[in-house]
Parts: sequence; structure tokens; C-alpha cells
Amino acid sequence: MKLTKLLALGLVVGIAGWWWLGPVVNGPGTGAGADATPAMPVPAPADPATLAASSRAAPAAMASSAAPATPPAPSPAPKLSPPADGTALLLPVQGITAAQLQDTFTDARSEGRVHDAIDILAPAGTPVLAVADGTIEKLFNSDRGGLTVYQFEPGGRYCYYYAHLERYADGLAEKQTVTRGQVIGYVGSTGNASPEAPHLHFEIHTLGPEKQWWKGASLNPYPVLRGEQRLP
Repeated sequence: MKLTKLLALGLVVGIAGWWWLGPVVNGPGTGAGADATPAMPVPAPADPATLAASSRAAPAAMASSAAPATPPAPSPAPKLSPPADGTALLLPVQGITAAQLQDTFTDARSEGRVHDAIDILAPAGTPVLAVADGTIEKLFNSDRGGLTVYQFEPGGRYCYYYAHLERYADGLAEKQTVTRGQVIGYVGSTGNASPEAPHLHFEIHTLGPEKQWWKGASLNPYPVLRGEQRLP
């Protein structure tokens, strides 16, 4: 009887001890009963400075995308063709631009004379061009002007005078018809021009009713050749 009670008591004590000291089935420990499923990671809290920068960048990006495209640069103004009435003259020295011209019309010359022309500096041998359509009225070699050309325009109102030429264009002759831009001679220093400064001496004369090539009222070529003024 005692033995039976002792066995029963030992069984109770063993069960109680096993229950008390055994592993927790669902606990966070590392025993054999530990849950093998890994815990879901918790994201770290965002940096406040990063959030502020993102909030500023978003409106800026939206504003940039919404900004209108830069308008294209305006096209350069087209070059105007000379008027049909022939009042626009071509620059008479090849390669010279209007910006290179100098107004020497009223400059003093020897013996109390006034220049009444403009000098267009260029290397010797540079082609000289007819400023307009017309006729070669006179080829003349003078003490002051050297080799010269007197050209009448078709209407007979104006004479264009080219002086200090090195030589004439091949085949150039009096009463010959020439066209605007045609080579009629070459820049030189004949006459009283300095060999150290070859140039074209260019004049415009208004012809009288007698149409004399050596006689006429002088007009300033400078504003005409620059396109600032038309022939009257």
C-alpha cells in the first residue's frame, strides 16, 4: 500500500516538474520548439531632412516640366535686292563692304580744291566693278586721275567716274555697254595717287542737257554706296 502511494506521488511530482521546467512551445527562445518562421522586418523611420528635400524637389520638377519652351531665335532679315529703278549702286571695288567706306567727299586737296569723291583703299590689282548698267562714254588718261573710266547710266542723268586704275579690263572700249557688277578695270595708283596707297577714286556727276562727260554737278557717293540715300 505504501509502495503504491509512493509510486503515485512520484508520478505526480514528475508530471509537475516536466510541466514547470519544459520549453515554451510558442515563445521567442532558441529551443527545439522555437518558431522557425522569421519575423517581418520593420522599416526604419524616414529621415526628416530627406522628406523635406523630396517635398521641395517635387514642385520644382513639376514647374520645370510645365515651363514653356524657349522660343527660337528670330531669323536674320533677308538681304534686299536693288530696286528696279536702278538707283541702288553696287560697291565698285570687289571684296569691299559698306562698313569699310570712308566719307572723303569734302576733304581738301591741292590748289584749294575739294575732293568731290571718295577714295576706296584696296590692294593693287583688285577688280573694279561697274556700279550699275550703262555705257562706257570715255576712257581717258589724265595727269591727276591716271587711267580713268567715265560711265553713263542708261537714262543719261548720271556719270560714274573711276580713276587711278592700274589697267582696264581686257576688251573694254568706248561706247561699250556694260552691266552692273562687270569688271571694267583694276585698282591702282596711276596719276597723282601714291604708290604706297593704291585706291579707287570714285565720283558721281549729275549730267547737264549737253551730256558732257567732263562736266557735271558732283554728288556725294558715300551715302549712296552705303544704301543710306538714293540718287535724286
